[in-house]
Amino acid sequence: MKYLGIDYGQKRIGLALGDDILKLATPFKVVGGAEDVLRIIKEEEIDAVVIGIPHRINAGAGEQKKGDIELLIDDFIAVIKKNTDIGVITVDERMTSKAADALSGNMKAGAPRDAVAAMLILQSHLDKFA
Repeated sequence: MKYLGIDYGQKRIGLALGDDILKLATPFKVVGGAEDVLRIIKEEEIDAVVIGIPHRINAGAGEQKKGDIELLIDDFIAVIKKNTDIGVITVDERMTSKAADALSGNMKAGAPRDAVAAMLILQSHLDKFA
């Protein structure tokens, strides 16, 4: 299977690619909207997307209210599901942007922060099968 990792943001969407054979995610690019993501899903022949969900660290167990970004991600996921027939997997993305910043410059190889965050999101999923 070929995966597209997604770090969703209101202004930018970071993307990473990976597969279930090598089990290695790599930063791909940053795009501006859902249309770009749908185009890449088709062009890259993606089988499933892995999207980071920003669960709040201090959210209580009984807290049900979603934040604005979580609602936007829900809408984004709905667009993907409506326009494709691929799987959508969600993972906890807490701290991925900070982790992306913490990686040494050589590891990022000039990739944009959002694409590196998408790589970390996707890699967390791929590591479950290692």
